[in-house]
Amino acid sequence: MVTRKLPPHDVADLGLAEAGAARVAWAGGLMPVLGRIGERFASQRPLDGVRVALCLHLTAETANLARALAAGGARVSLCAANPLSTQDDVAAALVAGDGLEVHAIHGEDLDTYAAHVGALVAGEPQITLDDGADLISVLHEARPDVVAAMLGATEETTTGLVRLRAMEAEGRLACPVLAVNESRTERAFNDRYGTGQSALDGIIRATNLLLAGSTVVVLGYGWTGTGIALRAHGLGARVIVCEVDPIRALEARMAGFEVLTALDAAERGDIFITVTGGRGVLSAAHFERMKDGAVLANAGHFDVEIDLDALAAASSGRRTVRPLVDEFDLGGRRLNLLASGRVVNLAAAEGHPPGVMDLSFATHALAVEELVRRAGELEPGVHPVPADLDREVARLKLDALGVRIDELTPEQATYRTSWVPAPHEDA
Repeated sequence: MVTRKLPPHDVADLGLAEAGAARVAWAGGLMPVLGRIGERFASQRPLDGVRVALCLHLTAETANLARALAAGGARVSLCAANPLSTQDDVAAALVAGDGLEVHAIHGEDLDTYAAHVGALVAGEPQITLDDGADLISVLHEARPDVVAAMLGATEETTTGLVRLRAMEAEGRLACPVLAVNESRTERAFNDRYGTGQSALDGIIRATNLLLAGSTVVVLGYGWTGTGIALRAHGLGARVIVCEVDPIRALEARMAGFEVLTALDAAERGDIFITVTGGRGVLSAAHFERMKDGAVLANAGHFDVEIDLDALAAASSGRRTVRPLVDEFDLGGRRLNLLASGRVVNLAAAEGHPPGVMDLSFATHALAVEELVRRAGELEPGVHPVPADLDREVARLKLDALGVRIDELTPEQATYRTSWVPAPHEDA
């Protein structure tokens, strides 16, 4: 580790820095797209002097994003978007090895979490990167003067974008936000392949259950629920999907999954996975119908999808039976809650694989560069990630995989955008 004056920080143990550096390096080796962007940033310094604050899950993958931004000249600070997602060795490595400001401790209480977000607010960031819109929301409440001078923000999750669009509808959103979560590469890879794998990884690590032959109930069939359902089916589980959107419910049925109401599915499921972004998806009425030994897991963003108060009220006792498994006694029936209802792929596992976060964080990095390049051009509000930026991320990934694709000829490109029939075209 390089000896240097340490930046402001609040981490668990700087002695973990060496182990954290090894973990970050391993993840970085599996993130070639972000690596190439980082190399270009180091050469061109497009973010020189810009204050960039990250409120993301503080993992080895996030550390590589922070390094790429710092290589581009940004003054980077970080806190965690979830108290249970922080990897303490990674936090230590970023402070001791990279000289970055970090405020994050695994398992921190809500007061500490708020203080850590507040530390980033005090730094008066010019650009924020959020996973759930906590940082940008606090900035709007506590420091509207800082928001007024911001270049913009990016948002990683559906839940965060729901909050930001609600702010926009009320006329409260005072800076431009690029909706990274809705970019094509993000939707396809982060949601479907990332959560599809990592949510089941978290459930298996926490319980050591065999999924083959079990009945898995997936509540929510958006991009993320689709990935979870596909991966559970691939592991041999019988999958039931619950939805409120008729189109998504129809898609699930046409994909071969059984579609039921949540109350009907409650009697059948062995494992329940909420992934809706809503609250109270599983409540007292569902708990009453569940079989002995049922497992409850949340793969949505906040710990509100499973009604924890209702679960506690319905039970006569609670005990921890495994490190991340709490058993609730409901009159002789036992219901097992994973990771206190927090997002299971991060609280019980390591989140998305580096190969998935490579694309997501490459998009964030290019979005930050875009906000700097277009300073003052974008109006306050939620904006899509530019299509050319999205395609560049996909192109870099294909190049890293050694994959070549065709290109349209000029004539083909013209034909696709023209209303004039081509010669000899059938009527």
